[in-house]
Amino acid sequence: MSSIMSAEVRPVPVAGRPVPHRGHALRLDIQGLRAVAVGLVVLSHAGVSQVSGGYIGVDVFFVISGFLITSLLLRELATTGRVSVRAFYARRVLRLLPASSLVIAVTLGGAWLFLSKARLAEYAGDALASALYAVNVRLAAAGTDYLAQNSPPSPFQHFWSLAVEEQFYLVWPLLLLLTWRIARGRRRLVAVPLGILCLGSFAAGLLVTNSAASWAYFGSLTRAWELGAGALLALGAGRLKRLPAALAAPLTWLGLACVVLAAVRYDDATPFPGYHALLPVAGTALVMAGGSAPTPHGARWLLERRSLVWLGGLSYGWYLWHWPLLVMAPAALGRADGTAGVPLALGLSAAALGLAWLTLRLVENPVRFHRAFRRRPRRALVLGAGLSAGASALSLTATAVPPTIEVGGPAPALAQALSHAPAPRARLTGFLTSSPTALPSNLAPPLQKVKSSRSAVYRDGCHVDEAATRARPCVYGNRSSSRTVVLFGDSHAAQWFPALRRIATARGWKLVSLTKASCKVADVTIISGHKPYTACDTWRSDAMARIKALRPALVVVSSSDAGDPARPAADPLNQWTTGFEHTFHDVSASGARVAALLDTPWPKGDPIDCAARNSSQLRACANHLPDATRDAVRGAAIRTAASTTATAVIDPTPWLCAPRTGICPVVVANSAVYRDDSHLSEAYAEALAPVLAPSLDRLVGAH
Repeated sequence: MSSIMSAEVRPVPVAGRPVPHRGHALRLDIQGLRAVAVGLVVLSHAGVSQVSGGYIGVDVFFVISGFLITSLLLRELATTGRVSVRAFYARRVLRLLPASSLVIAVTLGGAWLFLSKARLAEYAGDALASALYAVNVRLAAAGTDYLAQNSPPSPFQHFWSLAVEEQFYLVWPLLLLLTWRIARGRRRLVAVPLGILCLGSFAAGLLVTNSAASWAYFGSLTRAWELGAGALLALGAGRLKRLPAALAAPLTWLGLACVVLAAVRYDDATPFPGYHALLPVAGTALVMAGGSAPTPHGARWLLERRSLVWLGGLSYGWYLWHWPLLVMAPAALGRADGTAGVPLALGLSAAALGLAWLTLRLVENPVRFHRAFRRRPRRALVLGAGLSAGASALSLTATAVPPTIEVGGPAPALAQALSHAPAPRARLTGFLTSSPTALPSNLAPPLQKVKSSRSAVYRDGCHVDEAATRARPCVYGNRSSSRTVVLFGDSHAAQWFPALRRIATARGWKLVSLTKASCKVADVTIISGHKPYTACDTWRSDAMARIKALRPALVVVSSSDAGDPARPAADPLNQWTTGFEHTFHDVSASGARVAALLDTPWPKGDPIDCAARNSSQLRACANHLPDATRDAVRGAAIRTAASTTATAVIDPTPWLCAPRTGICPVVVANSAVYRDDSHLSEAYAEALAPVLAPSLDRLVGAH
């Protein structure tokens, strides 16, 4: 979020008021607006529900940045007729890199000490991307990975806005210089191509928000119009100064009200940015436009208060420090759930403000205003390259030398043992009863790679996302076989793909995968993203049509017990039973046998992170029956519906929990059972193939 401190002002923390450069007036109201924006962001991150939409503070900063940076470039163009690109980037380096490099280094050290050892490589990758201004792309890509969506936030996540701005400013000075020369300095003509680009960026945001929300939120293309809005204001600054006071004052109050309204009315369910971003962006533009004209009754009266101006001067550092503290401090304090709670979060945010003040006094200002860099842009650029290289090297070192996770002795190879056992299920029961208390030295794959393992159904894009409405049948096994088996459901069906593929390959069956994120097997519309998940209903109907066309021998159906009906019934058991009956009848109409795989028991929290923290005491991570059953009503509904539709029911609970004690371990033999807070690991699912196969053999043979 470089915009928080992009203005060409010199903060003096003792006095609390910046000192402007010669040649242009200082906008103290903009400093105050920065304070409002960063305050909204921090309060939102701290969990204050009254400002659930406080993330719009980032949009406020984007507009401020576009205005201030473009104003600076326009003054240089008007004075010299050119833009010194080298001097421009030198100023950016001195303004941003000393503080951001320090925060990256400290945060990486904190992640090493306090966060999950199994995720350090992931966090180090985020640190590297942050140092190279590309973390927004990394976060956008991760947001499209269904299995990564429930991962805890990265302590480097907030660097995305800094990356967006620097990507914008990589081209904006050159584009402005080009259009200035073509338009021969006429600002009206310069604004035309910029306005067209802003409209294009806004249109892209509208489209991408509906189809790929993470790319819309983190993408520089979909956010460029917000910076461009500030740039357009800068181009019209001369006219804005002549606004009558009777108009300027109401504009500022109206704009401030728009910003606050967005902060209190929006929440995580608001499709953002999309058209919702118009409210905070337009509000910021109104505050700055009205504030350009002198008026005693505008919002400047509030925004120019000494405390807000002082806080605005610290906004960059506060933004940089608050998020790592909120993410890492709960783990450092030993909080099992990894969350801070509002009171602690507010205290941590206050501590971050203190760190911001120290950083400004001891790092930012001493480097930025050092005489060694005065009128020496080359030196500043060399410093920037050194700081970026240092942060990158530190990140790569953390990746290459991860922290040690204590392990015990080796354990039997689960997949091999079950494959060669005359009674695989009995052998598995023995492993469950005597699950290791310490992480095996031969865990396969290693704990750090359990989450990143992806079966072909994910690698090939066969597990479709929530926006998809058409099934994408992917064929595996023997494509020319006369016996077809279909895997149908959500990600809790897709988790069984490794086992089914292994069985299909061994039996010579054709395996067709039809799975969609969070889409239940039952014909019941559920809630997703705070609205009815109608895309699931459409997809389910399309999948049914494909199943009927395939005329398979067997359809294996499964889905997670999570998810609430969009229209809850007074009798949930009857509602779910009816929904499953509809689906089982429709599948049976294809002539196939139906096998309903009940949902697997759920672990408590994230089992991989827990195993990394308690590698010598794995029992602390185990869940227990019946707590591990997510929704007993859903299981009862499946059994009732199956009894009326000749559907076979397969209960995997005995394959994950010891029969006598009800303990559901996170490690069995040499395999991690789960990959995250609900899904089986790829290795464990594949190892269970000999246990699952007899049930499927009977059903396919009966067909």
